[in-house]
Amino acid sequence: MFTHITVGANDIEASRKFYDAALGALGHEPGSGPDAKGRYWWRTRMGAFAVGKPIDGEPACHANGGTIGFAAKDGDAVEAFYKAGVEAGGVAIEDPPGIRDGAFGKLHLAYLRDPSGNKVCALHRVG
Repeated sequence: MFTHITVGANDIEASRKFYDAALGALGHEPGSGPDAKGRYWWRTRMGAFAVGKPIDGEPACHANGGTIGFAAKDGDAVEAFYKAGVEAGGVAIEDPPGIRDGAFGKLHLAYLRDPSGNKVCALHRVG
């Protein structure tokens, strides 16, 4: 459904460090860039994720109510995403990482805020 997702950041290097660590824990290569517009990109065959300063020149801000979920191959990858993200400047939010049983079945989840306040999570569908 999606080709790419881009989030804004005021400190590109802090965000690059965070996403290299957190996405690296999920098995992704470090981001490439910066491109001509100063963005870093993490690409897979399924799509791409980018972080950069807003093109309009205004300060970056996060979406209240928005979350970007990254697929994790297993629960260990979810936990590694969380640990690496916190160590690289992310902020732990919501409940601690773990399994939640709800309307979508059992999910192993971990939520963080990146250095610019964007809400991200790693998710593994259990069973």
